[in-house]
Amino acid sequence: MAIVSGVNIPDNKRVEIALTHIYGIGPVKAKDVLDQAGIDNNPRVKDITEAELTRIREIVDKNIVTEGDLRREVNLNIRRLMDIGSYRGVRHRRSLPVRGQRTRTNARTKRSGRKTVAGRGRVVAKK
Repeated sequence: MAIVSGVNIPDNKRVEIALTHIYGIGPVKAKDVLDQAGIDNNPRVKDITEAELTRIREIVDKNIVTEGDLRREVNLNIRRLMDIGSYRGVRHRRSLPVRGQRTRTNARTKRSGRKTVAGRGRVVAKK
C-alpha cells in the first residue's frame, strides 16, 4: 500500500479515487493533484511509479491541509463559535442541527431516539 499524508491508500483503486480516502481531499482536489503531478489516464495506484507517487506526496503535503491538522482546525473553529456564544455555537453546544434544518420532525440522529408519548396515538371512540 502507498502512504500519502500518513494514510494508506488502497492499491487496487484508481489514484483519483484512492486519494479521496485522505481526510480533506475530495474528488475535485484529487483531480487537481493529479493534474499538477502530470499524471494522465488515472491509473491504478499499483501501476504508478515511485517518482509519480513522490510528486503526489509533495503536492499534497505542500498545498493541502489534511488529516490531523484539518481536524484540529475544524474543532478550533467550532470551539471558537461556542466561546463567543454565537447562534451556531449554541446549536453545537446543544447537539442540534446548525444549518437551519427543522427539529420538530426529523433530526433524530442529532437529538435522541424516538420517544413514545402517552395519549398521542389513535383516538378510540367510546360506546
